[in-house]
Amino acid sequence: MEPRFQVQLKVQKPVAQVFDAVVDPRKLSGYFVQTASGPLVAGTTVKWSFAEVPGEHDVVVREVEKDARLVFEWEAGPGGYQIRVEMRFTPIDTGNTMVQIRESGWKDTLADVQASYGNCGGWMHMMSCLKAYLEYGINLRAGGAM
Repeated sequence: MEPRFQVQLKVQKPVAQVFDAVVDPRKLSGYFVQTASGPLVAGTTVKWSFAEVPGEHDVVVREVEKDARLVFEWEAGPGGYQIRVEMRFTPIDTGNTMVQIRESGWKDTLADVQASYGNCGGWMHMMSCLKAYLEYGINLRAGGAM
């Protein structure tokens, strides 16, 4: 059985604002990544860096549906293969958005299952940081690097 997961969180902002906070590298670096080399545009590869993880990580952007969906792949597994990430942005009403993140493509090994659990928690943390950034203007990751 292929390990996969989904996490979701409501953000009290309009869908266009939530989507933009993920796509725009300046905003993304305000709460999630340390650096992002460019916006998430279909057919491009951008580089993300994190304070907690050494090096840059390629994010291969496969699909972008404005204000609705992002699909990208990145090397997240311990075996050096690509994992698929799908982010959905669903308006609940004019001022609230449900964000869902699904990650799949993991191998069915103990190391990969453990890594997928880590990523599951990481994506939930990302969404909590997104919520804090958009709703309250704070960066929860600031000072959090070890």
